Amino acid sequence: MSENKIVPTDFADILSLNGNLWRFAAYDENTATLLAEKFDLPPAAAVILAARGIGVDEAEDFLNPGFGKLMPDPSVLKDMDKAAARIADAVENRERVAVIGDYDVDGATSSSLLKLFLQDVGLNVPAHIPEREEGYGPSFAAVDEFLKNGAELLVTTDCGTTAFEVLEYAQNKGMDVIVLDHHEAEAKLPAVYAVVNPKRLDECDNCPYLKYLAAVGVVFMTVVAVNRELRRRGFYSASCPEPNLKNRLDLVALGTVCDVVPLLGLNRAFVRFGVNMMAQRKNPGICALADKAGLTEAPGVYQLGYVLGPRINAGGRVGEAATGYRLLCAENKAQAEQLAEKLNVFNEKRKEIENYVLLQAMELLESVPQSYPMAFVYGRDWHQGVIGIVAGKLKERYNLPSFVMSIEADEVKGSARSVAGLNIGALIMAAKEKGLLTKGGGHNMAAGFSLKEENLEAFRRFAGEYVMHMTGSKAPVPVTELEAVVSVAALTPEFADAMERLAPFGAGNPEPKLMLANTALLRADIVGNGHIRCTFGSFAGDRVKAMAFNAADSEMGKALLAGRGQLFHLAGSVHTDKWMGNKQICFFVDDAMHA
Repeated sequence: MSENKIVPTDFADILSLNGNLWRFAAYDENTATLLAEKFDLPPAAAVILAARGIGVDEAEDFLNPGFGKLMPDPSVLKDMDKAAARIADAVENRERVAVIGDYDVDGATSSSLLKLFLQDVGLNVPAHIPEREEGYGPSFAAVDEFLKNGAELLVTTDCGTTAFEVLEYAQNKGMDVIVLDHHEAEAKLPAVYAVVNPKRLDECDNCPYLKYLAAVGVVFMTVVAVNRELRRRGFYSASCPEPNLKNRLDLVALGTVCDVVPLLGLNRAFVRFGVNMMAQRKNPGICALADKAGLTEAPGVYQLGYVLGPRINAGGRVGEAATGYRLLCAENKAQAEQLAEKLNVFNEKRKEIENYVLLQAMELLESVPQSYPMAFVYGRDWHQGVIGIVAGKLKERYNLPSFVMSIEADEVKGSARSVAGLNIGALIMAAKEKGLLTKGGGHNMAAGFSLKEENLEAFRRFAGEYVMHMTGSKAPVPVTELEAVVSVAALTPEFADAMERLAPFGAGNPEPKLMLANTALLRADIVGNGHIRCTFGSFAGDRVKAMAFNAADSEMGKALLAGRGQLFHLAGSVHTDKWMGNKQICFFVDDAMHA
């Protein structure tokens, strides 16, 4: 573990060139040493595992996530056996089944996964994906339409846990209702046939990682349970073979990454195997979307979250909400290409609207003194389809929990994004219980809600006091969390391969941030749209290429451009460029200090 011994000890109060404090993760050195020896890891990778609380006993499942160990019996979830049996009944009896989903990527993948499975076993299942104006979750209008068409079983995906009135109305009208969801639950559950949700308050804690599942993960576990039940009943035959469920893991990976749930436990297996399945190009819709986006390699986690996901989301934000779902269910290349082009157009429109709302939100925040350590803004002409993205960008820019709202004719619709130490979903649920919100729900870091316009200021005060209680009265100084220190000589292709063993990276398992210490700047120039290309070296003659994206106008960028021959400490991550069969290491610079 000798590399970590070069960590400077006087960084406690020094701000970086980007105005951040650097903090180094604590870790147990004995654990790191054992991890390095047992799993043949370089010191930095072993330190990162130890700093993340991965001990020697847990490391095998973390480094090599497999379904054999990480996928529990689906029956561990309450109501799962009941739900699986009811869906199996519907398959055997050729009942009319309907699905109501959500308009985001998790909703689209959840609904398409269920539809495609039921289609494989002989059912033609219609789905309703609500437009954003219709509101989140099931509506009376959608239920009435399914009732009129004779639906006997309604399944909600990625919604329904708090839709008491609508779902109880459907149940009372003679339609069995099954909820497959992952959102925060209240003590009360809808009085329906079954509610499968790992966040039910009465769930046991035998498999704590299940609480991290996206809705598409819950649906996959349900499909596994239904498939097992149909197999037990002798349903499958030569004319109706059992479907290979692993072929659908590309959908599970896409929804899991895009819903920003922690990539821990079972989610790691979902994403690791799902990305590999995506490389096989079995889903026509995903293939068409990747081609339309100009991807030349098999999509990885970054491409799922930042290239494919936004395009699927664009339909629900500024276009037709069901477009993403229809794309993922596309049966042929021509249909998939048409829908992918439609989503691409929606995505360009979304970018224009988003930039307009973001600029207005920033002007409001910077022109009006803020009473609380949060970003709280609203406007009458803001498109509700982009307020979630804008909330996320405000949070990143100001390092504050952010609430962005669109005032509509009949109500205010909002989206919130949080910072570490503040469970925004709990805040929203608390505000709803106090009667300040008409609707609301979410996770630790993101939430959606609705309220009446006359309650805006009361909600501002409630949210502000809640935030102050949880985080203090002052906006925190941004902190760059570093986990290990490396030298230029350590940055080899073999080192990059070892770091890939810690993937997939995302929420709950972020890409490791490393410190490249005491390195000399040999060259720096501007390339592209404000990016800085650098070469750094050591006294021993080792070299590494580096990139600082969108940095030319920042204090860090100015220092790099003027700093040839100077020594720097760099904070960032290691990436591999593949060109003509060769691997080259590149260090992506997020922050820097003068050494």
